Amino acid sequence: MTRHALVAPLLLAPLLTLAACSQGEPSATTPAAPVHVLTDAEKATLLASLPAPYNAGDLENGRRAFARCRACHTIGEGGPDMAGPNLYGVFGRKAGDRPRYNYSNAMRTATFTWDAEKLDHWLENPRTFLPGNKMTFPGLPDATDRRDVIAFLKVETGYKPEPAPAS
Repeated sequence: MTRHALVAPLLLAPLLTLAACSQGEPSATTPAAPVHVLTDAEKATLLASLPAPYNAGDLENGRRAFARCRACHTIGEGGPDMAGPNLYGVFGRKAGDRPRYNYSNAMRTATFTWDAEKLDHWLENPRTFLPGNKMTFPGLPDATDRRDVIAFLKVETGYKPEPAPAS
């Protein structure tokens, strides 16, 4: 027998014992339940349910335009904050209100809630929309790109459309 053949069982035994100990009871290291990833059909249905003009958004163009934002922002549920906050659940959230993110004073004291209209103005030019914020991105001057990014974010960040009024 080679030396490696003798050592491998000795190294594996403690690992198998530890794995067996955690069976049955969840612990702090137990992974969370898997997050549902929308299918293309679900994305299309959600896109169609958005108010105009976002229901006509091009999700692929929105994804490409948002690529400029990915250096600073994540969008997945439970995603980390980076230079900018994670954007999951941004629609309907008060500006500067993501727990544990270190916002600028301008954003922390802002008195608005994020909606498509506010995000459109922000994306056009963050510096003039809210002077004193720390975002260095110069903005998206093209209205179609902004529409598509907003549609993309609504589809990808857990946005729930308002239910239709009862008839």
